[in-house]
Amino acid sequence: MKKDTFSYDNAMAELETIVKKIESGECKIDELTAEVKKAAELIAACKNKLRGVEQEIDEAFNLFEE
Repeated sequence: MKKDTFSYDNAMAELETIVKKIESGECKIDELTAEVKKAAELIAACKNKLRGVEQEIDEAFNLFEE
């Protein structure tokens, strides 16, 4: 997953789809591992995005303090 094409909203929507699929029983046992791995990757990417946004906001507020 490339950082420059990453969309937090799309990742969250995909996560919701995966969770619904697993919870509803639509996910076959053979697909379960792949779905869980994909969800873990999406969660990690979302966390990184949020950390980056937090850092940018902190930096922007630090400009006001100077």
